[in-house]
Amino acid sequence: MKYKDYYSTLGVARDASADDIKKSYRKLARKFHPDVSKEKDAEEKFKEVQEAYETLKDAEKRAAYDQLGRYQAGEDVRPPPGWERQFRFEQGNFDDFDLADLFEHFGGGPFQGRSARGRRGGAGAGGFAMRGQDYEVTAHLTLEELYRGAEVSLDVSAPEMTPDGAVRRVPKTVRVRVPKGATDGQRLRVPGKGGPGTGGGPAGDLYLNIALHPHRLYKVSGHDLYLELPVTPWEAVLGGEIEVPTLDGRVKVSVRPGSRPGQKLRLAGKGLPRPKEGHGDLYCVLQIVTPSVLSEREKQLYEELGRLSGFNPRGHLG
Repeated sequence: MKYKDYYSTLGVARDASADDIKKSYRKLARKFHPDVSKEKDAEEKFKEVQEAYETLKDAEKRAAYDQLGRYQAGEDVRPPPGWERQFRFEQGNFDDFDLADLFEHFGGGPFQGRSARGRRGGAGAGGFAMRGQDYEVTAHLTLEELYRGAEVSLDVSAPEMTPDGAVRRVPKTVRVRVPKGATDGQRLRVPGKGGPGTGGGPAGDLYLNIALHPHRLYKVSGHDLYLELPVTPWEAVLGGEIEVPTLDGRVKVSVRPGSRPGQKLRLAGKGLPRPKEGHGDLYCVLQIVTPSVLSEREKQLYEELGRLSGFNPRGHLG
């Protein structure tokens, strides 16, 4: 199907207001009306003006036409990827004008029916349905919210075209439940929470990107958590039980005698919940911390240990 530049036909810019389009149409209709015009090919030009106006005066038809892209008059029309999935046309939708045939040319899928062609006032009346716009927003959540699930309020305000062709930003807030099992960087689809459809078309979808706030204690890897766990030199040497914070409360873990820095203690099921069942794990990474301030007695004990111990961590250096 060859492209027809309806804006050029009416002599208006592509961003022309609905009023400008109407004024230009009235002027040209008077000029080319077959009953009064002396212009050459007046009837054909009058039909072209009518066809252009019937498309551009309607916000929904104009939006569909604009999304086809820009071409030179007479070029073959190739709609952008996914264009045909956004629109659905019913029987007799376009009041007997050529635009229906332009859309039908791409064939199949959501396109149904065919417009009747002829003079203004001919057969054909029906609806134009367009799927609503998809929205994409980012939800910034805490680790605790990911652990328990959370309901968040999101601003999905977006530009929408009014019936008179103007564009305005319509404020809109939606509440969405983020389920347990969501993870940092995940993209969730919420059906029907995007922009409203027009002409009976379905609403668009909302795509929610999960962004996790940094946590003061835990690092996250998928559904597993990592915690740097400080222990004293004597706890590492002698072993013992120490308390560890988890997202589900504090628990006791056993540090084995002779533990080394960087060693991991695994707490099964103490990580983030998985989407279907179970939880990830919590890994405690041992960090041996020496005291920076010593009492006189503590200093004496360390000195005595130094004299008695035969341990030499640098023996392999020769």
